[in-house]
Formats: sequence, structure tokens, C-alpha cells
Amino acid sequence: MLPQEIIRRKRDGHRLSTDEIAGFVKGLTAGTLSEGQVGAFAMAVFLNGMSREEAVALTIAMRDSGDVLDWSDLPGPVTDKHSTGGVGDNVSLMLAPIVAACGAYVPMISGRGLGHTGGTLDKMDAIPGYASQPDVAHLRKTVLETGCAIIGQTADLAPADRRLYAIRDVTGTVESVPLITASILSKKLAAGLGSLVLDVKVGNGAFMEKSRDAVALANSLVEVAKGAGLNASALVTGMNEPLASAAGNAVEVKNAVDFLTGRYRDRRLEDVTLALAAEMLQSAGLVSSQQDGLRRATEALAGGRAAAVFARMVAVLGGPADFIEKPEKYLPAAPVELAVKAEQAGFVTGIATRDIGLAVVTLGGGRSRPDDKIDHAVGLTRLLPVGAELRPAEALALVHARTDAEAEAAAAAVRAAYTIGSSKPPAEKTVLRRILPR
Repeated sequence: MLPQEIIRRKRDGHRLSTDEIAGFVKGLTAGTLSEGQVGAFAMAVFLNGMSREEAVALTIAMRDSGDVLDWSDLPGPVTDKHSTGGVGDNVSLMLAPIVAACGAYVPMISGRGLGHTGGTLDKMDAIPGYASQPDVAHLRKTVLETGCAIIGQTADLAPADRRLYAIRDVTGTVESVPLITASILSKKLAAGLGSLVLDVKVGNGAFMEKSRDAVALANSLVEVAKGAGLNASALVTGMNEPLASAAGNAVEVKNAVDFLTGRYRDRRLEDVTLALAAEMLQSAGLVSSQQDGLRRATEALAGGRAAAVFARMVAVLGGPADFIEKPEKYLPAAPVELAVKAEQAGFVTGIATRDIGLAVVTLGGGRSRPDDKIDHAVGLTRLLPVGAELRPAEALALVHARTDAEAEAAAAAVRAAYTIGSSKPPAEKTVLRRILPR
């Protein structure tokens, strides 16, 4: 069938057959479809949705657009996690080594930034020499030797998703539940996983701002994974404020190293990371309960084993051997730093988290177009959390920028994103819900 006929049928609300979906994905992979056609298809799905069967068919077709890894020779379970995206969400950088230190193998195939959210792959690219997109042989070597590898899609893994992912980012179709589902799961299925845990964000810094939408996405991910033969579960976690006190690329890597080494840990970030680690260990069959998983993950972190795994992973993938001891020596730093002064004293009662993410994008730390270059040095640090008490003229954050003008513009955006009140707000739960397959 002609691609325009497939687009028309989905535009008009019809269900697509498995063959129609497979044919469209084949054209997407081969490059015979124009960006306009791919964007039109994405918009038609965004507006009309997909049935569970269509989403399973799209996921499998995208998985089968390239190679599928086989880890049957490894002496332990293969598992992974995926986040739907947030601001200051550098969880993957700590989570993969924590879980690997507990005996699992984690080939974590990650993506680049989408919209206002940061991408794990962009963060890892801030480390000089680090091969974020190795060939399959190098990936296998890294996972075997260190227990984990945080990388991007190789040219041979789910290539259809790589193209669709980039076009969704610039056509206003990021928030489509079936497209998010197929994008995430096609990569994870291609990675040859035995189990998967989804971190579905909800709040004003997430793609899903409402609880019902986040739960719908979580259920879609878990059920489509089941339909494609993958054991999966999900945690719904809060994103009404940045998860880490840093937002950017190099600054989030530094935050992750501080977390792993115990120099500094943001409380909410620690809660989410350990909860996901416990879920992954239970899903992989390494522990019998979440409580046991939490204990083992905490021990791996506190004892330094997770930090050692991260250090080995960086070195095996081409980064500095002493990176975890001296991250400041290697990470790029922006030439301009500007403190964002609060205009009044009081308590932080709210943060427009999406605007924080967009401030990083405008600094050059994200993309407006798929081919935009990322400035890994820029970003925000020392972001105050909701509930923090402010004294007169105290800083809400520190901007890292290339120029004074860019720093001033970002500072104004950050200042506007914060709401200051006279009383401390109640603390919000970080992990909101657990979703298992039905």
C-alpha cells in the first residue's frame, strides 16, 4: 500500500493492519519516506491513537528493523530501566552501576534529549573519549567486563526508531502514548532484555502532566511489553520539580559522580534511584521482595561498589581511567557563571519545571532541531528544591553559560519559574504508584 494511503487511513481513525504498519516501518528504515510523510504519520497517531494490537505491531516492526542482541551466554539476568523523561533526571548514570554491582547485567540503550527534557546519551557525551555509540562487539565487551554499558543506539539496533524519534522531537508529537511506547520498547527489545522497569514521570516537568495520563502511559508500556514477550513493570514518579539540583549535561554528570561517591546526594534523586534499583532487582529475579532489593542496592551504593562499576564502564568505553576521582579535570565548564537572586524571602512553594528545562535548551544544552549541536558545558546547578527556605537576595540557582547575555536571559527564566510563598508547603511523595502487568 502507498504510504500516503496508510497515513490517510490512520488520519481518518481506522485501525492499521500488522502488514500496513510493517510496510510503513520498512519505508521509514530504508529512507524511502520523506520527513513530511513520517511527520504526518506521527501526527495522525498522535490525534487518533493506536489500539494495543497496533502498538505491539509497531513496536515489533521497529525492533525488527535492525539487529536483536542475544545475551544468553551471560551468567546472570539481563535487565534495564527507561525513564519517560524529566528535568535533572540523571538517574540512569547511578542506577545502571548500582544494579550491576548487585549481580545483574544492564545494557542500557539510551536516547538523546527530547523537547525540554535532557537525554542520557547527551550527558555521557560530555565525558571526553567516552564511546557513547560503540559497535556491538564493544558493547558486549563492556557489559561482560563491567556489568553495564550506558550507550545510544548503534546503527544496527532499531534504526527505524532513531529516525522517528528525531522527527517526533520537532513536530509536536512527542507526547503520543503509542509512539512513546513503541519508541521505548523497540530499543529495549532489540537490546535482548529479560526484564524492564519503566520510570514514568508525572507533573509539570514531565510529558505527562496529569496522573491519569501517566498511568495510561505506564499501563500501555507494561501491556505492550507483555504483548511483545518482555517482562515489565513501572513506577510512576513525581516531576513537579527538577529531580537533581543540576540540569544540563556535564553538570548532571558531575552530580551523578558526587552521588555515587557519596560527596553529595539530592534526597528525591536518591529515593527514586533506590526504588528503581529495588524494582529492577526483583524483576530480574535477584531478590524476592522490594525491601530486600532496597537493602542490596543501598549496600552496593554505600560500599563503593557501584562507583567502581561506573568508573570501569567509563574506562572500558574509552573515557579517562581516573574520571570518577577527578571529574572536574575532564568535564567541560562554561566560562560564565551567574547566581540567580531571589526577589523576595520566604519558601519555595512551586517550580515551573518545564521552564527550567527550556532554559537549559536556550543556553545550548538541548536541541530545537534534530541536527543541532549540544553545548555540554552549559546548564544550571544549585537548583533549590520545593520547600527550601530563602533569605533575602539568596540564590535560587547558578547559571553556567557561554555569554553574559545568555546567562542573564537564563537567570530571568529561572527566576520566573520559581514561586515563593510565606509558608513551607507539604512534601510531595516521590514514588507515586507501582504498575504490574495484568
